[in-house]
Amino acid sequence: MSFVETEERQALRAAVAELGAKYGSSYYVEKARAGEKTDELWAEAGRLGYLGVNVPEEYGGGGGGIGDLAAVCEELAAAGCPLLLMVVSPAICATIIARSGTEAQKKHWLPRFADGSVKMAFAITEPDAGSNAHRITTTARRDGDGWLLNGQKTFISGVDEADAVLFVSRTEDQKGNLRPSLFIVPTGTDGFTFTPIDMEIVSPEKQFICHLDDVRLPYDALVGDEDGGLLQLFAGLNPERIMAAAMGAGIGRLALGKAISYAKDRQVFKTPIGAHQGLAHPLAAAKIELELARLMGQKAAWLYDEGDDMGAGEAANMAKYATAEAAIHCVDQAIQTHGGNGLTTEYGVGMLAGVVRLMRIAPVSREMILNFVAQHSLGLPKSY
Repeated sequence: MSFVETEERQALRAAVAELGAKYGSSYYVEKARAGEKTDELWAEAGRLGYLGVNVPEEYGGGGGGIGDLAAVCEELAAAGCPLLLMVVSPAICATIIARSGTEAQKKHWLPRFADGSVKMAFAITEPDAGSNAHRITTTARRDGDGWLLNGQKTFISGVDEADAVLFVSRTEDQKGNLRPSLFIVPTGTDGFTFTPIDMEIVSPEKQFICHLDDVRLPYDALVGDEDGGLLQLFAGLNPERIMAAAMGAGIGRLALGKAISYAKDRQVFKTPIGAHQGLAHPLAAAKIELELARLMGQKAAWLYDEGDDMGAGEAANMAKYATAEAAIHCVDQAIQTHGGNGLTTEYGVGMLAGVVRLMRIAPVSREMILNFVAQHSLGLPKSY
């Protein structure tokens, strides 16, 4: 692993940054506040091949790895356009289908992931399960030559703009530990309904409660094995954490950029406020924390792309934890640097606070990451 990205990765970042600057924070926030979607940006990113950089070439993608997709996600976030569905659709869903799907599923879905013409949501969290995936009660049972699904999911992102949802369930005869079964459910399927959750987050992508009431699916809606096990699921969850870390890094860069620009221009006592160590040192500390977190994210992506799923799991969890903390520090210090202006709409800093605070909770809470590190990295007894 090199600590310097390849020329190809750097060129990808530069091109995506240029696209992001074309839209910018004002576009993203205006769409969010108007209850609209970022369809124009998504479509252009897909047309330029950025959404499909990790899709195999034989299915119309760029043939790169999760590190390339994470770079795209980070640069768009740094430009003020943190696209949450990038974490879900091309990262989780496309990766799972590329690894575990049938040839027919790959040919149908992967080219459409690659060009951005399809969006797929991902549904694992349930109201009574929370972080304990083994308590999942969404159930699939064989029914003739197909499946019948029943259950409920919550905090599912972007269902209203998705063409389908990849549901995590268990088959009817499963007892004890979860051996996940994954099903692609088109959003227009009979018996599938979804209700928005009111959130205090400024984002074009909404959260939903999903209900499956005797949803009938053909047999080939199943992705992978009927009892595929957790490795099949983690094929998508490790990229999810890597992408969440990339998005956090981008938002941290965005906040720091705003703070630095303001600190250079704002004068109160005959010199720019950035000359005062009371503001300069906290911004420098935030920069250090952010760069350290970015390095762990790049390590996690490298391990994943090298096929080391266990190593990537540890690094991805650490990267997600570190980047969430760093992004929160960056945004908080950016608000402090702006003073009262940090909470005005004009400067676009205050609205970032809710977004980065969510990163301590989702897609996996920092407490569950600490549990993982304590058990798997330190060898301590399991406490939950």
